[in-house]
Amino acid sequence: MTPLRGLAGMRPAADDGPGALAPVRARPDRSVPAGLPHRPGQPARIGAIDALRGLVMLLMLVDHVREFFFLHAQVRDPVDLSVTPAGLFLTRAASHLCAPVFILLTGLSARLYADKHGSRSAACAFLLKRGFLLILLEVTLVNLAWTRSLLPPVLYLQVIWAIGLSMVALAGLLWLPRAGLVLVALGIMLGHNLLDGIRVAPDEAGYALWSILHQRGLLPLPWGVARTSYPVLPWIGVVCAGYALGPLFAQQQGAEAGLRRRLLALGGAALAAFLVLRGLNGYGDPVPWQPGASAGATLLSFVNLTKYPPSADFLLLTLGLGLVLLALFEALPPACLGWLRTFGGAPLFFYLLHLMLLRLIYDGAGLLVPAGPSGRIEAGSPAQLWLIAAVLSLPLYAACRGMVRLKRRGRWPGWSYL
Repeated sequence: MTPLRGLAGMRPAADDGPGALAPVRARPDRSVPAGLPHRPGQPARIGAIDALRGLVMLLMLVDHVREFFFLHAQVRDPVDLSVTPAGLFLTRAASHLCAPVFILLTGLSARLYADKHGSRSAACAFLLKRGFLLILLEVTLVNLAWTRSLLPPVLYLQVIWAIGLSMVALAGLLWLPRAGLVLVALGIMLGHNLLDGIRVAPDEAGYALWSILHQRGLLPLPWGVARTSYPVLPWIGVVCAGYALGPLFAQQQGAEAGLRRRLLALGGAALAAFLVLRGLNGYGDPVPWQPGASAGATLLSFVNLTKYPPSADFLLLTLGLGLVLLALFEALPPACLGWLRTFGGAPLFFYLLHLMLLRLIYDGAGLLVPAGPSGRIEAGSPAQLWLIAAVLSLPLYAACRGMVRLKRRGRWPGWSYL
């Protein structure tokens, strides 16, 4: 569907963001950032998971800077390579890692929570509470940041909504045996493209449900419409895969080498499957790749994948890379992870804060800087987007560091949601 324009705010074409889970594990924390307190008896967070979450949050920041300051050069899904410069394509493609990795880590964190509390019923309640909270935040504060309105003409149901619904679904599916959960995860992630041909019209029965699950659509609201930007079915498969990964992390201290080997093996298998499936150029993504005028152009076409909903090829590539990065972060010295861990230690706080900050900066710039030909405040190049994001990461780091300190020192249970 053609992106809607001319609203009071802006249309966020893509939104990759965090869940509200904080992973824990029994083994001692080998990488608490220097200077951050850790209460005796407080569950230790897994440094590699927080670091990976922090990395994808920073990539998300770049993409959301693009949404505010480069919307005059809007990109399609998949990107139209004939009109999109390589720099803009690569900037957009870097953010593709965000949603799959975040939702995988959400499922993994839920399993670690269940292990810590000794029951699946605790994890079920945990997922339901946080899942419904994320859905509420999507339709209130998140949309307010994007559109300047609590009742916008178009209410965008994006990644926070998808994470919330995935958590609610996992609350039911986690009761399956692990083998059954693995089959569900693989079946959904690799098989959902078989459903691409099913299209339900707005006046047909089941349109609302199918729009939420697999087909982007517009749902009527009393004051406008809701846009299901992130169909949730494939993401349910991803969160189930994350939960099924949990037993790999239930290792005693000293077993990290075995964990790294397993993560590398899984990541390598996913990447190999991507190369084979994408190379066959049939099933796996609705848009086939095309040979280009150069090897570089062909490569860009090869990795130009469908995200809404995420294709099997998209998930194999991004989750494969995510698992390899997780293994890498497991191997790095703790001192190398402290900066990323600080961002990953307060994911929901970072998400809400960075959106509000971008909204304030964009609106403030509108009072000082003339609008470009598109009628919007425009950055000059994709490189400037990365520079803006780098500058913004500094105050965001300070804020997240303060929140991590507060979460470790505070006794109010509500801090855990941030």
